[in-house]
Amino acid sequence: MTQRTAYRTCPLCEATCGLELTVEDGRATKVRGDRRDVFSHGFLCPKGVAVTELHDDPDRLRQPLIRRGDRLVECTWDEAFAEVDRLLTPLLEEHGRDACGIYLGNPVAHAPGATIYAPVLAKALRSKNVFSASTLDQMPKHVSVGAMFGTALSIPIPDLDRTEHLLILGANPLASNGSLMTAPNARGRLRAIRARGGRVVVVDPRRTRTAEEADEHVRIRPGGDALLLIAMVHVLFDEGLTRPGRLAAFTDGIAEVEDAARPFAPERVAEHCGVPAADIRRLARDLATAPTAAVYGRIGTCTVPFGTVTSWLVDVLNVLTGNLDRPGGALLTTPATGAAHTRGEPGRGSGMRTGRWHSRVRSLPEAMGELPTSTMTDEIETPGEGQIRALITVAGNPARSAPDSDRLDAALAGLDALICVDIYRNETTRHAHVVLPPPSVLQRAHYDVVFTRLAVRNVANWSPPVLPMDDGALDEWEILLRLVGVVTGQGPRADVAAVDRFIALEAARREASVATSPVAGREPEEIVDALVDAAGTPRVGPARLIDLMLRTGPYGHGLADGYVPSPEPAGVDPSPEAVPAAAERHDVDTTLAAIRDHGLTLAALEAAPHGVDLGALRPSLPDALRTPSGSIELAPEAFLDDLPRLLATLDEPVDHDALVLVGRRHLRSNNSWMHNLPLLTGGPEPCTLQLHPDDAARLGIVDGATVTIASRAGEVQAPAELTDAIRPGVVSLPHGWGHDADGARLAVAGLRPGTNSNVLTDDSQVDPLSGTAVLNGIPVTVRAATREPVPAD
Repeated sequence: MTQRTAYRTCPLCEATCGLELTVEDGRATKVRGDRRDVFSHGFLCPKGVAVTELHDDPDRLRQPLIRRGDRLVECTWDEAFAEVDRLLTPLLEEHGRDACGIYLGNPVAHAPGATIYAPVLAKALRSKNVFSASTLDQMPKHVSVGAMFGTALSIPIPDLDRTEHLLILGANPLASNGSLMTAPNARGRLRAIRARGGRVVVVDPRRTRTAEEADEHVRIRPGGDALLLIAMVHVLFDEGLTRPGRLAAFTDGIAEVEDAARPFAPERVAEHCGVPAADIRRLARDLATAPTAAVYGRIGTCTVPFGTVTSWLVDVLNVLTGNLDRPGGALLTTPATGAAHTRGEPGRGSGMRTGRWHSRVRSLPEAMGELPTSTMTDEIETPGEGQIRALITVAGNPARSAPDSDRLDAALAGLDALICVDIYRNETTRHAHVVLPPPSVLQRAHYDVVFTRLAVRNVANWSPPVLPMDDGALDEWEILLRLVGVVTGQGPRADVAAVDRFIALEAARREASVATSPVAGREPEEIVDALVDAAGTPRVGPARLIDLMLRTGPYGHGLADGYVPSPEPAGVDPSPEAVPAAAERHDVDTTLAAIRDHGLTLAALEAAPHGVDLGALRPSLPDALRTPSGSIELAPEAFLDDLPRLLATLDEPVDHDALVLVGRRHLRSNNSWMHNLPLLTGGPEPCTLQLHPDDAARLGIVDGATVTIASRAGEVQAPAELTDAIRPGVVSLPHGWGHDADGARLAVAGLRPGTNSNVLTDDSQVDPLSGTAVLNGIPVTVRAATREPVPAD
């Protein structure tokens, strides 16, 4: 028996934990946390342990599928792409580019091939009908920071390791492992805040795992976060607690924010947000007087009718208390591969624009080149010029993740062509005409292009493939580039290498045109030809582009040979007791000095299997601002214009007997794509309707009984779970379940299919500034089940 140890970053959630895998005779047999990983230090959640089950899952697709009549059958890659060409090329010629849409799912952000090349495919398609999971999750944050700081990824990250006061709204990082806040071992980091005398406050309708660890849990009414936050802003001005400090010199709009917050006194908003006025005032005072503090809001603050305004107010509080851009507050990252806020002229930029085009049917605005997923069904169903007749999905399951999903499911079944890049035959891909499966996560190289830009510490880690590709298989980036070949008219046998080199040359040309770039003025061919590995072999695919990003990023020296890590010391004891010693041996200051002297390259990361620590987050403003004014725009006009709508909600009566639905996260789940793994699906029934015992008594519902949950959009059934962990008047279903569709092949998930909560969400309800679906605070009724659920019309 041959045995070896492999290291890689876990790609199954945003925490980016280091894994140590035992490989025996070509099989990964054991997984544990990599104790020498510079970021996670051995921490591991159940998802990471299940990575081998994902690879070995018999339901994971290894060959392309093609539709023959009413069946999906295996075929060769050439047959699959020939069918894609047969379906798409005449359709695009006859009906135009907008006749084909594209949907990018959540896992796209977890794979460098998809992260880099799926946007290339979307651009090559030249369709306005681009959709993604972002408008089901996080777009309000992108829109708010884009307006305030100039780019969509200028997201201030809470400095968890140094803050003295953390205010969390609508987030459960102990279940999500952080979201738009990459933070392995969130529990340990939050406990460390309290251990050093700090304070953690969680605002959530449910007593989540995170709330249980907090000093205080504030049970807000769902959707009330915008009212709570603007009332806290009101208190800061009313009580003279604003302390922007050095930020005042480059912040515009403080007076306008003071005027806008004046009508939202805590006493006015208390009943509607469900937080007593005295508590609102105390929360504001505690935030303002803490030595350092950070406000952090996530999905519960985004997927509501005022998602963008709420996301904006999170950072308004960070600015007004002087906690933006300082250690212990909320700071921008300085990622190794660079970001829009690290490139170009310091303190100047073109800013972020939205609404450059609008959806055909409902005139919803574009943001980040995407239209809201909530209107994708409209665009498929509604005849006329620009109607979506074909759809490409990449790592997405919108039949379960999108609102009013029964309606979308039916629309997908009626498409002329559905092309899916996916590893499973799930509720969406069961309708496909062609399914193109990428290799497993253990067969692909990995670098977290996205999540290193959102991390609580600056780190970089490259992971080579743990296992070889199957014979004849295509890597994910090769699949996407063959699709690029089809949609650009090069045919199903396009020269992938030539397309890939063209993309690399274009990237090099852009870099060479930036005056501040370390490759400024160089010829693109010279740049690309210099991107080779340690043996001098030319790089290709994501590795080539990541090497380019590293060399031209904040730590890069262009085409210089770069930093060479010291060899890993022999005989390092990986036992738990040795972790502090191993951490001490990793001298961050020495590493940073060497990188600053010589530059960072992909070769350096290849020689550092446990990653490279680039240090704590550090102040970067005003240089990192990319607004046209060069200032923090604290009072964007569009956000102020939405406040009368928020103020009008205070005139609506509060019905204390009404029920509203919220979602919930589970540590063992990441949307719908991990429900087929035994390690993650055992234990208590995960898909229950949580409700408060007082509501249950009023409705005559007993624990464990099947109940019917109905909304304007539809109705479903689920077992009741009575718990005082949830606020009265609120009920909760987890997101991403409902694995009982005919034609799907998910054997494990099918044994415990759960309930599809998105049958209940209404795709007509969106945050108007970002187009993001309203998935929380859905009005529902709940009753004891006496019959089968009635499908929505």
